[in-house]
Amino acid sequence: MPEKFNTQHPPFDRLTPAEVKTLTASLDIAYFRTGDTLLESGQVSSHLFVLIKGAVEETSQGEVFAHYGHDDLFDVRSLFDGKVRHQYIALEDVLCYQLPKEVFLSLFNNPAFADYFDHRLAKRQQLMKQAKKQQNLAEFILTKVDDSIYHPPLILTPDTSIKEATIQLNNDDIDAALVALSATDSRLQEHPDSSPYAIVTRTNLLHSLVLQEMNVQTPVSQISTFPVFEVQEGDFVFNAMLTMTRNKMKRVMVVNDQQAVGMLDLTQILSAFSSHSHVLSLSIARAKNIDELAQASQRQQDFVKSLLVNGIKTRFMMQLISVLNEQIIEKAFQLIIPPQAQTHCCLLVLGSEGRAEQVLKTDQDNALIIEEGFDWPECHSYMQTFSETLLQLGYPLCPGQVMVNNPAWVATQSDWQKKVAQWIAVSSAESVMHLAIFSDALPVAGNKRLLEPISNTLHSTLAGRMLTLSDFVRPALQFSVPLTLFGNVKAHKEGLDIKQGGIFSIVHGIRALALEHNIVQRNTFDRISGLHRLGCLEEDTADNLTESLKLFFKLRLAQQLTQQNASNNLDINRLDRTERDLLRHSLHVVKKFKQFLSYHYQIRD
Repeated sequence: MPEKFNTQHPPFDRLTPAEVKTLTASLDIAYFRTGDTLLESGQVSSHLFVLIKGAVEETSQGEVFAHYGHDDLFDVRSLFDGKVRHQYIALEDVLCYQLPKEVFLSLFNNPAFADYFDHRLAKRQQLMKQAKKQQNLAEFILTKVDDSIYHPPLILTPDTSIKEATIQLNNDDIDAALVALSATDSRLQEHPDSSPYAIVTRTNLLHSLVLQEMNVQTPVSQISTFPVFEVQEGDFVFNAMLTMTRNKMKRVMVVNDQQAVGMLDLTQILSAFSSHSHVLSLSIARAKNIDELAQASQRQQDFVKSLLVNGIKTRFMMQLISVLNEQIIEKAFQLIIPPQAQTHCCLLVLGSEGRAEQVLKTDQDNALIIEEGFDWPECHSYMQTFSETLLQLGYPLCPGQVMVNNPAWVATQSDWQKKVAQWIAVSSAESVMHLAIFSDALPVAGNKRLLEPISNTLHSTLAGRMLTLSDFVRPALQFSVPLTLFGNVKAHKEGLDIKQGGIFSIVHGIRALALEHNIVQRNTFDRISGLHRLGCLEEDTADNLTESLKLFFKLRLAQQLTQQNASNNLDINRLDRTERDLLRHSLHVVKKFKQFLSYHYQIRD
């Protein structure tokens, strides 16, 4: 029996004295010469390996995944999966402990030991139990839309009169009904992808009779609203709330494919859950001045912390916080910009804010489109005030001056189209950067339709232009992946820059592929899904990129909240062994993706 096994080294320091005795009694020692194969891909694994000395390399199809040294252990995954996925080869003479699979798995009866290997799942289960008791936000996020939440819809025919509709709403004690549209309705021709329903509310009925002085026999189809905001049955309640929050509304239609099966009201959700997001959204909407808006904005960070503590997925957090950021920025725009000017211009947010991939407030990245022919001599003065206001609300000034207080980022529709065409034609480092920033543009305030022709110009001009896209994608290959020659994570004393080393290469590489294939989604995860559906990315590649990007965002957010800053540098020492292992594998995914980009766009240097 080996006497020097280090039981104080994680995860073995979590075992009870009796379990340590079982462990040490079961250990064996094995020796392998340089070049020997410890585990072969496809074989059945029977032991956990713990290195005493020497070095082992993990490879698959010529690609190095990791190197293991003193006190490192492997291959845990194969002990659960049944078969080894990768090959493990001795780089030098190796001496190691071997722990039988049966003994290793029996130690998982110790929750602390099991938690080390799958702490995220264990933590999530614990949070779920707490959520069930408290009906907290985690429960809300994980609940799905079903008939226990929504109520059956009242569906009217198009020729139902205003009087009859009012009677039916009153009898059913509801305040909205759907109108089943005929196949010949012109609105369906204009929106063929929308479900074939319009909606009429008590407010519609009241306004039609009092303000528009319509006859009570007027068909409801004439006063109904189309299209109707909807959510699919079985989708998360979170997404229904996201739709309500984004559009400042209090109900959505529930559909099964395009068949209406229910109506989901805000009151139904609030009767069962406490939605912090909606409360914050209402505070933003009700703000009458910048000071009140600043108070609502300051609550965001606490809200983010509560989401993280409750185990909410990072991607959900990004979506939700992005919507709230949009509302804060839009409200500031409405409070500052004269109403007569708002309908003749469009405010855009760019970069990560446009992609909905930020949680904490970052530098202002925005632009303004002015409608052709609109004379607004005071524009620059208002834009200067607007940028200063966003700074007051917690959004730092952009060091690169990509802001509306910079005249270079304020232009008419036609001038923006010329700018985009020029950026594409020149292909300099600066123009590529501007093109990348603008390709993520999201309209958040003013006349949002002003962006459409500019966006169409950008996508139609770039689609399929491989030489231009070859120049465009180069920045994704610019930063080296922080891995050592032996495939381990490499970090400087100031930390590992996860934005340069991982996030940017995925985001920008996927952005280039999306532009090539004319995918209009802005969010990187949505772009990955779109590329996979088109067959441009294999399923494994799409899954690996998605999971790697989520990990990078999660690790960065956790440390940013801990350190109270917006740094992209990860302190590797703050990560536990499992997180470091996941980070290493994810960085190898980035490395492989960059190789794919180089081959795809024929970049040899």
